[in-house]
Amino acid sequence: MPGAIPVPRPGAVADDGPKVMVLTGASRGIGHATVRLFAENGWRIITCSRQPFDRARCPWEEGPDDHVQVDLNDLRALNLAIVDIKARLAGRPLHALINNAGISPKAPDGSRLSSLTTPVATWTEVFNVNFLAPVLLARGLFDELKAGRGTVVNVTSIVGSRVHPFAGTAYATSKAALACLTREMAHDFAPHGIRVNAIAPGEIKTDILSPETEERLAPLIPMRRVGSPMEVASVLQFLCSDAASYVTGEEIHINGGQTL
Repeated sequence: MPGAIPVPRPGAVADDGPKVMVLTGASRGIGHATVRLFAENGWRIITCSRQPFDRARCPWEEGPDDHVQVDLNDLRALNLAIVDIKARLAGRPLHALINNAGISPKAPDGSRLSSLTTPVATWTEVFNVNFLAPVLLARGLFDELKAGRGTVVNVTSIVGSRVHPFAGTAYATSKAALACLTREMAHDFAPHGIRVNAIAPGEIKTDILSPETEERLAPLIPMRRVGSPMEVASVLQFLCSDAASYVTGEEIHINGGQTL
């Protein structure tokens, strides 16, 4: 009947609150900037990281109530975290999942771990966090994403398509695999109204970028500078907005022209 008010299904919760996002790797860098930007725009953000919530670093009001502490390398803990997130959503839809968490281990002396020197245990840990966790989170929160006609954004990297002087082999190959996974997920999730994309940052000024790295690489970038976390967060905001409603299966490079 035209003009009729939709009646929620039995047991359903009306989607009448703020948009909701789940964000991994929220405690610093790109994740930290993303929480700030989305919170300023009225989103509710459920953050996930290995670290407990830090009021001094993360001054947003709802932070302590919407933080899930989880080690994504521990698949049992990840499953429990998904149950926790579902409980926090309390039947409400999920509008965005940003898989930002990633680890890039180094050798004991701080040097790059190559395909010749990476321990087997390190390969497993890196792929658990950087590759398996994103798809397991998306699968675990599928019903909530479907209800919100939500979007998934996987954070890959420039190193997924080229050898990097500092990023290790396990990290690089996990990000290349995540880019491929993004395409597969986009194909599988699209019929359910869920978009899946990726962003591939280049050199971004975060805590893990040393002054030596910035000094060495900035002159090689056409824009002659490294990027800021907020520049990355702004692209994430676009991909999670209605402006990107027909964008899926894409990997957007954010690197100041470094791959030209």
